Amino acid sequence: MALNSFRAFLSIFPLLCSIVAAEDPYRFFSWNVTYGDIYPLGVRQQGILINGQFPGPDIYSVTNDNLIINVYNSLTEPFLLSWNGIQQRRNSYEDGVYGTTCPIPPGKNFTYILQVKDQIGSFFYFPSLAFHKAAGGFGGIRILSRPRIPVPFPDPAGDYTVLIGDWYKANHTTLQAILDRGKKLHFPDGILINGRGPIGVSFTVEQGGKETFKTMRRFEIPSTYKFLGLRKTYRFRISNVGLENSLNFRIQGHKMVLVEVEGTHTLQTTYSSLDVHVGQSYSVLVTADQPAQDYYIVVSTRFTSQVLTTTGILRYSNSAGPVSGPPPGGPTIQIDWSLNQARSIRTNLTASGPRPNPQGSYHYGMINTSRTIRLASSAGQVNGKQRYAVNSVSFVPTDTPLKVADFFKIGGFRVGSISDNPTGGGIYLDTSVMGADFRAFVEIVFENPEDIVQSWHIDGYSFFVVGMDGGLWTPNSRNQYNLRDAVSRCTTQVYPKSWTAIYMALDNVGMWNVRSEFWARQYLGQQFYLRVYSPVESIRDEFPIPKNALLCGRAAGRRTRPL
Repeated sequence: MALNSFRAFLSIFPLLCSIVAAEDPYRFFSWNVTYGDIYPLGVRQQGILINGQFPGPDIYSVTNDNLIINVYNSLTEPFLLSWNGIQQRRNSYEDGVYGTTCPIPPGKNFTYILQVKDQIGSFFYFPSLAFHKAAGGFGGIRILSRPRIPVPFPDPAGDYTVLIGDWYKANHTTLQAILDRGKKLHFPDGILINGRGPIGVSFTVEQGGKETFKTMRRFEIPSTYKFLGLRKTYRFRISNVGLENSLNFRIQGHKMVLVEVEGTHTLQTTYSSLDVHVGQSYSVLVTADQPAQDYYIVVSTRFTSQVLTTTGILRYSNSAGPVSGPPPGGPTIQIDWSLNQARSIRTNLTASGPRPNPQGSYHYGMINTSRTIRLASSAGQVNGKQRYAVNSVSFVPTDTPLKVADFFKIGGFRVGSISDNPTGGGIYLDTSVMGADFRAFVEIVFENPEDIVQSWHIDGYSFFVVGMDGGLWTPNSRNQYNLRDAVSRCTTQVYPKSWTAIYMALDNVGMWNVRSEFWARQYLGQQFYLRVYSPVESIRDEFPIPKNALLCGRAAGRRTRPL
């Protein structure tokens, strides 16, 4: 394996030199993707392992690092990994969804070349093809600030990845077969924390010590921390990697201070519990300020008639005893509670982001939008089978990834095959691609006429969540927009019979997936691609197709570079 990794590196080294700045560090990863037996809910399942691990290994990086990830597909079917929240600046070919990247064939490998350009924060990766996400193959991504960039809170005594998500006992192939027959999936069987069921995972903390504030020179301590004395504080990076359900996260007897959301430092608000919608990521600080014993970590479903709950353990290193009493309860079906919490999450305008300038120096609220796009979800039957749609179009893939077909100009799709506004018509099948101009500044309104909470993600971008409310969106809804300190993120929820509005600067050329994070809905068509186009074909705006790109479909046999 080591020799193969070295050979793979030699084959792509010239490309690395051509597209990344020499001063930015490299981090190398070699991953072998296999099937293996897992027992997260007490029954044997076929899981997807990375280097034998479920979940997969964390990716540790620093702003602007180059990540060279050599992925060996030892499965019996094609495979792809995508990088939730990593913006792939000028390089959508590496996004790892079927609209941009040819799958890795069984028994072959592909080397992703990513740069976490101008990013910080907490994200995750996941398998994007078929229904692989229901089998594992996901893991955490953390991007630390560069040493000279101030961070608006003390260095934590520990930094934990917490991957939460709903889970089925059935194998992913069984679930996919149900969807392929045009049926709906039943309610999930349980919830996992870092791939484990109830009381299957623990996180160890220590109560105190003089080293709690050992790195004081990088920041000024906010008043939030004045009362902590010498108590140790820990960072928990929480990502909902599940398939459909919003989850509430809480820790018995402890408060959580929110500090970061998908790459944005937030106002440091204290919460007793936090709603994490599917596909979202949050960072909280938890202080070990309680009597030394074990405490429940609780994760439960939100907005469901049947409430699923699982637990983990927060364990003090000098614990005097196990957890006691019942796990603390949390919110269940309350929409207003969740909506008010979402509105309280705001950007810390004075904190630095990936660069030293304050996050508030970008005055998004003073920029005129050039276009309004309204996106309405819908569900229905097509030819007797269950489908889901955006503006009445239920996405069907072509035989060639859209970005690859676009590069080679071999067609197979039509830009403009999805409307900017809901049509009100019935659902129909098409390869939906929406065109957009590079450097435009757009308003997008997600409209949810259904009775479920939805979650939407846009690859390649972060956007400002300027407003959300119940009822129908109208132009007058803009009067309630937050045009000062809305949080910037890449995944947002839309409550039942409600809308969510975002502002987004289209500063990243490429073919970008806009999708429901409700994974069965995504699989059955609730997604489309946003083609952000620049007529100037320049490396300044977009990198060329990678030299090592896999070519498939009608692009098979072509070359990524002239002879």
